[in-house]
Amino acid sequence: MSEHDHHHGHDEPEQAADHCHGHGASAEQVADAGADAIAECPVMIGSTVVKADAEAAGLFRDYEGQRYWLCCDACGPLFDADPAKYATAAA
Repeated sequence: MSEHDHHHGHDEPEQAADHCHGHGASAEQVADAGADAIAECPVMIGSTVVKADAEAAGLFRDYEGQRYWLCCDACGPLFDADPAKYATAAA
Protein backbone atom coordinates (compact mmCIF):
# COMPACT_ATOMS: atom_id res chain seq x y z
CA MET A 1 0.00 0.00 0.00
CA SER A 2 1.40 3.40 -0.92
CA GLU A 3 1.65 6.24 1.58
CA HIS A 4 -1.13 8.03 -0.31
CA ASP A 5 -3.47 5.05 -0.01
CA HIS A 6 -2.72 4.69 3.67
CA HIS A 7 -3.73 8.27 4.46
CA HIS A 8 -6.76 8.48 2.18
CA GLY A 9 -9.53 7.61 4.62
CA HIS A 10 -12.04 9.15 6.92
CA ASP A 11 -11.04 7.43 10.13
CA GLU A 12 -10.54 10.72 11.98
CA PRO A 13 -13.36 13.28 12.39
CA GLU A 14 -11.06 16.13 11.36
CA GLN A 15 -10.31 14.40 8.06
CA ALA A 16 -14.00 13.84 7.39
CA ALA A 17 -14.85 17.44 8.23
CA ASP A 18 -12.08 18.76 6.00
CA HIS A 19 -13.14 16.50 3.15
CA CYS A 20 -16.78 17.43 3.50
CA HIS A 21 -16.23 21.19 3.55
CA GLY A 22 -17.99 22.76 0.61
CA HIS A 23 -20.14 19.77 -0.33
CA GLY A 24 -23.43 21.42 0.60
CA ALA A 25 -26.00 22.67 -1.86
CA SER A 26 -25.04 25.51 -4.17
CA ALA A 27 -26.78 28.88 -3.94
CA GLU A 28 -28.55 28.07 -7.20
CA GLN A 29 -29.81 24.73 -5.85
CA VAL A 30 -31.09 26.46 -2.70
CA ALA A 31 -32.89 29.15 -4.72
CA ASP A 32 -34.47 26.58 -7.02
CA ALA A 33 -35.60 24.25 -4.21
CA GLY A 34 -37.43 26.68 -1.91
CA ALA A 35 -37.11 27.05 1.86
CA ASP A 36 -39.13 23.96 2.85
CA ALA A 37 -36.99 21.73 0.66
CA ILE A 38 -33.72 22.86 2.29
CA ALA A 39 -32.09 21.68 5.50
CA GLU A 40 -28.83 22.37 7.28
CA CYS A 41 -26.42 19.49 7.78
CA PRO A 42 -26.29 18.81 11.54
CA VAL A 43 -22.64 17.71 11.31
CA MET A 44 -21.28 20.51 9.13
CA ILE A 45 -23.25 23.46 10.50
CA GLY A 46 -23.63 26.04 7.76
CA SER A 47 -23.78 23.50 4.93
CA THR A 48 -27.16 23.63 3.26
CA VAL A 49 -28.70 20.47 1.86
CA VAL A 50 -31.45 19.96 -0.69
CA LYS A 51 -33.54 17.34 1.10
CA ALA A 52 -34.62 15.47 -2.06
CA ASP A 53 -31.04 15.24 -3.31
CA ALA A 54 -29.80 14.01 0.07
CA GLU A 55 -32.54 11.38 0.26
CA ALA A 56 -31.82 10.19 -3.28
CA ALA A 57 -28.16 9.77 -2.31
CA GLY A 58 -28.94 8.08 1.03
CA LEU A 59 -27.52 11.06 2.94
CA PHE A 60 -29.99 11.19 5.79
CA ARG A 61 -30.53 9.68 9.21
CA ASP A 62 -33.66 9.24 11.31
CA TYR A 63 -33.19 9.76 15.04
CA GLU A 64 -35.89 9.91 17.71
CA GLY A 65 -38.64 10.51 15.16
CA GLN A 66 -36.81 13.31 13.36
CA ARG A 67 -35.09 13.17 9.98
CA TYR A 68 -31.66 14.78 9.54
CA TRP A 69 -30.18 15.43 6.10
CA LEU A 70 -26.42 15.26 5.58
CA CYS A 71 -24.28 17.19 3.11
CA CYS A 72 -21.86 14.39 2.18
CA ASP A 73 -20.82 10.77 2.78
CA ALA A 74 -18.26 11.77 5.41
CA CYS A 75 -20.98 13.14 7.72
CA GLY A 76 -22.88 9.83 8.01
CA PRO A 77 -20.36 7.97 10.21
CA LEU A 78 -19.87 11.06 12.39
CA PHE A 79 -23.63 11.39 12.93
CA ASP A 80 -23.93 7.66 13.58
CA ALA A 81 -21.18 7.77 16.22
CA ASP A 82 -23.01 10.38 18.34
CA PRO A 83 -26.50 11.16 17.00
CA ALA A 84 -27.62 12.92 20.19
CA LYS A 85 -24.78 15.42 19.84
CA TYR A 86 -25.69 16.32 16.28
CA ALA A 87 -29.45 16.25 16.82
CA THR A 88 -29.01 18.77 19.65
CA ALA A 89 -26.76 20.94 17.48
CA ALA A 90 -29.37 21.01 14.71
CA ALA A 91 -32.29 21.85 17.00
